[in-house]
Amino acid sequence: MKRGLLLIDRGSREREASEELETICKGVKAKGDYVFADFCFLEVEPPYIEDGISKCLKEDIDCLTIVPYFLYPGKKVKIAVTDVMRLQKDTDVKFLVTRPMSMHRTLVEIVENRISTTMKENNVGLDKKEVDVMIIGHGSKDPNAQMSLNYIVNELQDGYRNVSRCWLEIEQPDIFEGIKKCAKDEPKVLIVVFYFLHEGAHVKTDINNDLIPALEDSNLKDVFITRHIGTDEKIIDLVIKRAREVEDAN
Repeated sequence: MKRGLLLIDRGSREREASEELETICKGVKAKGDYVFADFCFLEVEPPYIEDGISKCLKEDIDCLTIVPYFLYPGKKVKIAVTDVMRLQKDTDVKFLVTRPMSMHRTLVEIVENRISTTMKENNVGLDKKEVDVMIIGHGSKDPNAQMSLNYIVNELQDGYRNVSRCWLEIEQPDIFEGIKKCAKDEPKVLIVVFYFLHEGAHVKTDINNDLIPALEDSNLKDVFITRHIGTDEKIIDLVIKRAREVEDAN
């Protein structure tokens, strides 16, 4: 069977986001035995879902595996899946839609890698059990978003002195409250994890607009910030794992 793969991302005007998606698609095509791997956006910037599907259907494929490229199984994912399945009636190519990129051990491994790399780059010689971690997520009105980030926090909990989470927007605690809570625990070192897929506007600007003043108002000294998730080889593997879950069942 000839298969193609399409990532559906939320969307960003930042050039870096598209470059990262291109890198991931190249990796998925090379490792996953697909005729092609491509991406489209739910909103913000073309190519939109209809454009992405239309382009895919011009290829010689029997089946199209569609991956909602979101860290949280919330409202945006539901909208993306609804838009995709509305287009299924117009083609004989079979659409298979995967679960989003949430609640998977691979994401825990990526976060752990970001933390250890940041410690090494900043010559932090402490044992992990002496290090505090705060993870910043986007925020969503959907309760499953909290569940998804809590999963990461809970999986990391035993490895560090403290692990907490806060949100950029929509939910509480926000970044200011998150930093206040961390400061009360008087950490020797605080590692702040940017739990975002892309180097978009949130990572480049929005988080720092809150994080920098919050840190300035605190008594925290040794604070180091990780890279976002980005194009880690493990994220390519996770896309393929999600795809195989539905492909093997069909």
